Parts: sequence; C-alpha cells; structure tokens
Amino acid sequence: MAPQVIAVVGSGPRGLMAVERMAARLAEEGSAREVDLHLIDAVEVGAGRVYRTDQPGWFLMNTVAGMVSAFSGVPDGGPVRAGAGPSLYEWWAERDPAASPDGYASRADFGRYTRFVLDSVAATLPPGVRLHRVRAEVADLEPHGAGHLLRFADGRELRADQVVLTTGHSVPELTGVEKALADFAAERPGLRYLRGDSAADMPLDDIPAGSPVGVIGMGLSFYDVLAALTLGRGGVFDERPDGSLRYTPSGREPLVLAGSRSGMPLPARGRNQKPPRFAYRPVLFTQDNFRTHGGQLDFRREVLPWLLAEVDLVRCATQLRLRSGEEAAAGFTAAVARAAESGAVPDVCAMAAVHGVVCAPADLDALARPFAGRRFADRAEFDAALVAEVAADLAEADRGNVDSPLKAALDVLRDCRGAIMRLADFAGLTPDSHRDDLIGWYGPRSAFLAAGPPAERLRQVLALLAAGVLRVIGPHAVFDPDPAAGRFAVSSPVVGGARELVDTVVDARIPSPDLDRDLNPLVVRLRERGTWTTYANGHFRTGGVAVTTSPFHPVDATGRPVRSLHVVGIPTEHTRWFMQVGSNRPGLWGDLVHDADAIAAHVLKAGT
Repeated sequence: MAPQVIAVVGSGPRGLMAVERMAARLAEEGSAREVDLHLIDAVEVGAGRVYRTDQPGWFLMNTVAGMVSAFSGVPDGGPVRAGAGPSLYEWWAERDPAASPDGYASRADFGRYTRFVLDSVAATLPPGVRLHRVRAEVADLEPHGAGHLLRFADGRELRADQVVLTTGHSVPELTGVEKALADFAAERPGLRYLRGDSAADMPLDDIPAGSPVGVIGMGLSFYDVLAALTLGRGGVFDERPDGSLRYTPSGREPLVLAGSRSGMPLPARGRNQKPPRFAYRPVLFTQDNFRTHGGQLDFRREVLPWLLAEVDLVRCATQLRLRSGEEAAAGFTAAVARAAESGAVPDVCAMAAVHGVVCAPADLDALARPFAGRRFADRAEFDAALVAEVAADLAEADRGNVDSPLKAALDVLRDCRGAIMRLADFAGLTPDSHRDDLIGWYGPRSAFLAAGPPAERLRQVLALLAAGVLRVIGPHAVFDPDPAAGRFAVSSPVVGGARELVDTVVDARIPSPDLDRDLNPLVVRLRERGTWTTYANGHFRTGGVAVTTSPFHPVDATGRPVRSLHVVGIPTEHTRWFMQVGSNRPGLWGDLVHDADAIAAHVLKAGT
C-alpha cells in the first residue's frame, strides 16, 4: 500500500500544531501505517515568517513566556514528544538564566523554541512516519485525482492526498488612502511609503538618519517599528533609580512622528500575577445568559451588555477584595450571579455601591479614546496630557493584572475571546451587527484595551518623547500627500499647530485579510480556480475564506466542501473571529489546539 502523503503549507504556530497533533495521534494509534508528512514554508520551516530566527532580538512577544506553549500537553516524565513538552518559559530557562515566566521572550527566541518543538516531534515519530521539511513557496494547488498537486515557485511538484493550509498574513491590494500615499511616493524618488507588514520584513534600514518619518497607527506593530528605528540604530535605554528610562540617541535615528485615531500608544499589559495555567471562568458572560431565539444575535444589544457587566464585576470585586478581603469579594460575586438568574443584566456598579465601592460602568469608547472630545492649544499642551496618560497607564500596569482593578477588568476582554468566537463564528451575528459592531466597533477597541505590549515598551515611549526622538502628532491623525510641498503631511485637527512634513510614511498596521484583494500568488490561483471563495453573512461579504465548521474544509464556487483540503487561521478571519491567536497556554486546549486536533483526526482517518 502506498504511503499517505500529507502536506501542511505554512509552519507558523497553526501549521506546527497541526503536525504536532498528527504525530500525537499516530503515536496513540500504534499502527504501522506509512505516512509522508511534508511541512512547507517559504521562509523558515518550523518558525515561519513572523517568528523566523534571524530577526533582531528587539521584536518581542506580547504574551508572557510562562503562558505560551507549542506542545498540546505538558511534560509527563517521558521523552519530549508530540503531546508532552515544555512551555516556552521552561525551554527558555534552560538556555538563559535571566528567563522569567513573567518575562517576554523575543520572537526570534520563540522561533527557536518552535524549531525545538518540531525537532522533538520528528525525533519521536512512529516507525513508518516520515517528516519532510520543505523550504519552498507554493505557487499553485490544483486538483489531482482524489488529492492535489502542489506546484512550487522553483518548479518542483508534490502530489498530496490531503493538504492543510495555514498560510497566515499576506499582502492585499492597496486601496483608498493607502493607495494614494503609495502612488504619491512612487512618483517622487525622494519619498517612501512602507505598507503594513511585519516590522522585521519592512525596509526600515533604508530610512536616512535624521529624516522625518510618519508612522500610521500606534498598536503592537508600532512598538516594533519604534524599536527598529531606535534600538536598531544603536540607541540605548538606561534605567534610572526610580525605574524610569533615559534614552541616549546614537545619532542615526530618524525623527518619528506617530499618529492614530486615539492619539494614545497601545496601553501596557498588566504585570503578570496569574499562574501559567490560569483560565478565567466568566460569571455573567455565559451561554446561559444570552437570549436564545434560534436566530442571529445582535452584538451590541444582546451580547455586549453581558460582556460589560462581566468587566464591571471584575473591577468592582477587585476593589472590594483589596479593601475588605477575599471573602467579601466572593460574597459580592455570588450576589451578582444570583441577580443574573432573573435573565436581566444586573447593574453591577449599583450593587457595588451598596458596599461602598465606587465603580463607574465600563465605557469602552472612553477607555480606548482617552482624548475624545478634547482640543489642545498647541503641541506642548497635548504632550503634557499624553505623558500624564502614559504614566497613569504604567502605574496601573505595575499594580498587576490581579491587583489593578482596571487591568484585571480589561483582561476579561482577552479571556472572553473564545466565548465571543463561539457566538460570532459562521454568521452567528446579524450581517449588520457582524460588520458594524464586531468588526468595525468592538474589534479595534478590544485590540486596543486587551492586547497591549510589555510595560517596558511604554517606559521606552516616555524616554523617547523626552529625548525628542519621538513625537505623537495627536488624536485623529491625518496622513496626506502634499503636492505643493512635494512631501507627505502629518497633522492632527485637534492640536493647534500640529502639522509636519515628512519624507517617509510607515504604515504600522497589519492589514485586515480580504480574499478579494489578496495578492499572494497561491491565493490568487485558488480564488481564480474557485477553490477558495469569500464567505458571505447575508448581504455582508466578509473577505474571509468560506469554510465549513470543524474540520474547516474550504467551500468552493459550486458550494461544495473540498474534503481533501483544510484552511485555518488568518485567511478565515471574518468567517470566524480573532484568528490572530498564535499560542496556547500550557496544558490547556484553546481553539488553536482544538482546531489542529480536529484536522489531524480527519486527515488521518482519510488515510485508512
């Protein structure tokens, strides 16, 4: 009997986990079947593009090392193998005495860790199972008998019985303002427009020293761009006795002029106070508390009130615990849970007031837009407000994600992602609510409030502001071509005199996936052939790849699932929600592992 041939395209965290779960299942099966497993990546097999190991060490993870694992199970005293292996921290600690479970490893170190995972899986495969590491770009994938033929960009070919596609972020066609900026730069040799991408893959070294550069967006990628333009240029941060930082420029930095809608850099994650296997159990934001009527939900009307009540509960209970102890907080939480049994969203803050706790109801707009409704006479006034806001955020982050009522409460947004996914995936929301409420409104606010960088990054921001290397232009930042000046203009309409001319614009935002605009050659061929189609929630064309429910077969142009293919991760964003997840907590199966295991089960069953 011929070996079963399986191809996994993309070896980032999702592709690696699919391989890990196939290996674990094959070991549990104990059969002597023949399997050729091909793990394919165009950049680095076992790490992928985002976590490639040759990138600089200043690009950091944004989850503490103790809460990250690329194994689907914890060590069990036996050999390191699929289903049983160390967390990122446990691996890191064996190599670096300064490693901490509450520290943030570099992305390059995470890539080294995932390569270790792959090596461990390969070394313990059952007899008859062979892992082939293929560094190549897949240019096309076409039906071939009962399986598929993969054509590589270098001319090689591979026939596979089953294919798993975990292709990650790709580059969409530019439209709107981004296209206008790119076209303006293309017409003027002295200007540059760098489109949104992983900072490690941007040509940031081409920006001249001393040159003014506008940076669009102040999310996670902004911190990577900022690190590359400062630490990457030889600048040095030194810690003062009070814990603040001082930046000593190298003289090779450009002048960074950053801006975003909020005018505020992404707030810091709270200092970690939670154990690696911590799993939050919602009290109010539960399936039982959503009105079930057999139809689609309205996120703002039926989902959001329960989520905000959960946020309020954690904030109020934390304040009560800090003031009156664990027992008082537990009693309050139980009382709120009983109040919810009526089916109505309880007024958590009113109930807390009875205990003398002052806690205003959560307002995501106010939290994510701290300068909303304000105008500033000049840059000095705005700079003072910005520094005060960043300092206040750092003070909360230093209190920790258990002892800061604010940071503990905002962690709820992160901890409830899985529940929102189960509600929203596969048209669980009405089309308008899916587009306007979840993607257009909640997604950006959740990302701003719950996905922050290490606090060290905010300390660096304060140091760079003080050193004059970084300026934040202000809220509602505008980046425009200025034909009269022959340069780009960066401005804020709410800060007096906030308008600067720059020679380079860097878009520090990761583009949203959109199948209709994707320029990746493989994706273009899959789209043209009708193998991949765009998922539509009623009249809302989402831009995500249409797939079935688990194990996620693409739905082709005829409306039929392609059962020899599986698609997970970034390409399916908007069909499903929050596919950016790239890690799993040690010993706790999140959606990343569940998805990979379901695919592994289907793929291996197809080979019997």
